[in-house]
Formats: sequence, C-alpha cells, structure tokens
Amino acid sequence: EVQLVESGGGMVQPGGSLRLSCAASGFTFSNYDMSWVRQAPGKGPEWVSSIISLNGVNAYYADSVKGRFTISRDNAKNTLDLQMNHLKLEDTAVYYCARYDESLRTTYYTLPDAIATLDYWGQGTQVTVSS
Repeated sequence: EVQLVESGGGMVQPGGSLRLSCAASGFTFSNYDMSWVRQAPGKGPEWVSSIISLNGVNAYYADSVKGRFTISRDNAKNTLDLQMNHLKLEDTAVYYCARYDESLRTTYYTLPDAIATLDYWGQGTQVTVSS
C-alpha cells in the first residue's frame, strides 16, 4: 500500500522558516518523481514544487515560492523534504506530498504543475504563518 506521511508543519511568524518532510512507503521511492502541493482555506489546490529526474535531477518551483523554498529528496531514507524560508502570511495552507503517475510522464515533464498527474497524496500538514 502506497503511503505518504507529511510532518514538520506548525505555526511560525512571517520571515521564519520551517522544514517539511514526507516519509514514503509501499513503493520503490527512487523510481518516482515527487511534488508538493498546498491548499489554503477556501481555495483549491496550488502546486508548489516538484523534483523530477529527466536528464539529471531537476527542481521546479511556483513563482510564488521561487527563491524561498527548496525541494530535496533522500532516496536512501525514502524521504522528500521542503525547506521553506522567508515565510509569508500567504504561505498559510495545508501542505501535501504527492507522487506523480509515471504513466503520465509525457505530460508532467512539460507541465510539472499539472496536479492531475499526481496519483497518491499524503494526509497533509498544516503550516500557519501569523504574527
């Protein structure tokens, strides 16, 4: 059974940092590309970042987080991380770790923000940025 379990969320002041982690199990983690997606209260899911292996390991970021967030993975530990720095009020959301459907790679290789290409999601971890 595929399982993705996020941790590391919490409350932080604007300008602060948090590091989210996602523990993966039930599949060969190193064979799959991964993503982070967030959902703010009353809004739909918003793609945040992806790490995709195509001609090397490539990281992609939404414009709203570029330069502040860093995605990484440890295939030996089966973990996906998201380092979030310089947090803003608008970063408040539930953050989900998600796995790409490899059968749709021709889509997400060109559109890494295509949320519909994600087949498994974790339960989410709450990040609240508040003064």
